[in-house]
Amino acid sequence: MKKMSGFPEFLPEGRMVEQAVLAELQRTFELHGFASIETRALEPMASLARKGDIGKEVYVVRRLHAPEGAPAELGLHFDLTVPFARYVVENAGHLEFPFRRYQIQKAWRGERPQDGRYREFLQADVDIVGQGELALHHDIELPLVALEALARLEEFGVPPAVMRLNNRKLSEGFYRGLGVSDPLAVLQRVDKLDKFGPDAVAAALREDLGMSPAAAAACLSLAEIKAPDGSFADRVRKLGVGGELLESGLDELGQVMESLAAYAPGQAVADLSVARGLDYYTGTVYETALRGMEALGSVSSGGRYDSLAADGKHTYPGVGLSIGVSRILVPLIGKGALTASRKVPSCVLVAVDSEASRAESMAIAAKLRARGIPAEVSPSADKYGKQIRYADRRGIPFVWFGAEVKDIRSGEQIAADPDIWDPPSQDLRAIVRTDA
Repeated sequence: MKKMSGFPEFLPEGRMVEQAVLAELQRTFELHGFASIETRALEPMASLARKGDIGKEVYVVRRLHAPEGAPAELGLHFDLTVPFARYVVENAGHLEFPFRRYQIQKAWRGERPQDGRYREFLQADVDIVGQGELALHHDIELPLVALEALARLEEFGVPPAVMRLNNRKLSEGFYRGLGVSDPLAVLQRVDKLDKFGPDAVAAALREDLGMSPAAAAACLSLAEIKAPDGSFADRVRKLGVGGELLESGLDELGQVMESLAAYAPGQAVADLSVARGLDYYTGTVYETALRGMEALGSVSSGGRYDSLAADGKHTYPGVGLSIGVSRILVPLIGKGALTASRKVPSCVLVAVDSEASRAESMAIAAKLRARGIPAEVSPSADKYGKQIRYADRRGIPFVWFGAEVKDIRSGEQIAADPDIWDPPSQDLRAIVRTDA
């Protein structure tokens, strides 16, 4: 049977790597006080298509026996931000603001699969949402949390991350200062700069949007500005464009960058080419790449959204970042750069002398499990050599024979009591192994 492209699936050892990574992300988020939630997979199409140019990416869902020609009313969520905004509005009366949540869940996009882009993928999101207002210092806190989470993944062989930041007020204010009436259209084309290059983007700005060659060149000049701290502001002002919105963006991004330069030196850079095509972003925006794996694109992205969530009485501004778990892990696991130390969780295989004595082996395994030692019983009462080979194929380090346990790697066999015996700590659980 032919595999469905764009829907990654791991073998058990790959899944154990994924679970270890997810556990580390969860620990990091909870250390910072974020609570876990999960939202439904389906959202109304009206909600999914409300923000951003994403209609072509949504998987629509219809009942098998729906009336012929009936429009699709539901779709699979393409990210976790839109459903989270709906969740906040629906549950606002039960939440304490600022509300800090993390969400590790799958999303779906109906796009052409390629390296780093999948039709079904796992994301880990962190957001902070306020009621009515949300202080700028949260725009600093979120990237620090995400960078810490990604740094913790380096122990699994994930390369170091570098975050690139911009501010939508800065970009929009600059474009409006050039006389642009539709800044989002410019942003969406500048967002393709890494993919198509400056010449193609400049042509699109001129031909699609009717910008003058000088205005298009100014947009590219802005996108070329990069700095590890707040020094980018002077370079922007030298381009000769002004305005209140632009100055607000320069100030906000400057505060964020000065703090990141102090608390995460070398891990963040102001990059004014960062656009983020979805139109619900209103302030700081983030994109993150892994050193040496830049071809994958951004592995962590997000930003400030001031009006995505609202109920007519209240507005719930927020800032969030998403870590693309599948984007990071699928290529590393697929190439064998990351794997587990064994194919199963079992630390011990309890051998079976004969089917008549299987109950004794089951009792030994139960004692080991009661003490937190993963154990399984041999599926058959074959010769001991065959049972040892079975354990070896699965990576199980110890085989238990009656009142003795054997380390099948070293050949050492010692007397043991299941009520007190402990394996070496490094063998108790499968661990992530890197060949990088």
